[in-house]
Amino acid sequence: MTGYDTLETRSADERAADQLKALNAQLALNGRDPVASLGDLAKLPVLRKSDLVAAQKAKPPFGGLPVSNLAHVFQSPGPIYEPGGVGHDWWRVGRFLHAAGIGRDDIVQNCFGYHLTPAGMIFENGARAVGAAVLPAGTGQTDLQVRAAVDIGTTAYAGTPDYLKVILDRAEEMGERLKIAKAAVGGGALFPSLRAEYADRGIACLQCYATADLGNIAYESAAMEGMIVDEGVIVEIVRPGTGDPVPEGEVGEVLVTTLNPDYPLIRFATGDLSAVMPGASPCGRTNFRIKGWMGRADQTTKIKGMFVRPEQVAEFVARHAEIARARVVATREGEMDAMTVMVETEAGDAAAFEKSVIDTLKLRGRIQLVPRGSLPNDGKVIEDQRQYE
Repeated sequence: MTGYDTLETRSADERAADQLKALNAQLALNGRDPVASLGDLAKLPVLRKSDLVAAQKAKPPFGGLPVSNLAHVFQSPGPIYEPGGVGHDWWRVGRFLHAAGIGRDDIVQNCFGYHLTPAGMIFENGARAVGAAVLPAGTGQTDLQVRAAVDIGTTAYAGTPDYLKVILDRAEEMGERLKIAKAAVGGGALFPSLRAEYADRGIACLQCYATADLGNIAYESAAMEGMIVDEGVIVEIVRPGTGDPVPEGEVGEVLVTTLNPDYPLIRFATGDLSAVMPGASPCGRTNFRIKGWMGRADQTTKIKGMFVRPEQVAEFVARHAEIARARVVATREGEMDAMTVMVETEAGDAAAFEKSVIDTLKLRGRIQLVPRGSLPNDGKVIEDQRQYE
């Protein structure tokens, strides 16, 4: 493997030492004391998007965070505002594009949006980092996209997974043959059937996991075995509604600390679910892998007219050392809402649990005791089984 840089093949000890140094520099920017180890990161508070929105309203545009080297300001739904820089691989997408085989000989048809939101600029910055030229195509106007791809001879596509198929199908209708052989996608699910269709058309398609706030978080390599965590972030998987790390392999919410001094986000909650994969990628990159996007962590559900949130379930579990995990299940009995709280425990007092449920969830529910390890490993702490159609 020819790597993007030497960071990708560091030993675990080298990576941890480098990340600890960078983390303490980030903490200093945020006016916080240094930590002695990466494990101490779990003691710091979680920063949620709702917190950032509120802070930005109070102190626009970035909520008082120490943003530096500002080149762009973007607006994402919320609304929430993100800074953008023009430094080398500022969002770290160049690492992903390199893994996708994109480089100096390529012209990238960048079909991410350029209007207000940062996705277009994120991928253009990454393409610049690997020396590729860019057609800033944006979204829509498919006939013009096909015409440009033919005339220019674009060799690579960047955009959402499904829009490439729209362009390819339209090219066939127009009797045109495109030269696109590589695709770097994000912003949506890349279903196996769609990847297979692209492969049948001679296009190698890889995906990354990136956000407007954080840039690249993890990415696929040609090995296509999970998503390798980017070298410029620290990723934690925690129990939804908390900042508590889960055991390796268990599904939880993704928290990300960026090591970008221009925009130092500490323990930023993505709201996405994933899990750590064991072992290392066969491609030779040594950072750990996650399974990719596995759903949303915000499972807030209204039961009997009351909102039940993951944080409340976490508070209930925290009250009882004998509880390993818990899961709230919302159902209907007749025309009424019903709530069952499934509790993983080897020895517990159902009556005491019921009282704690009332105290923390503000609702009365049925307690169901189940053996440890019996609840599904899907990251859910609230499951709504009610039918709405």
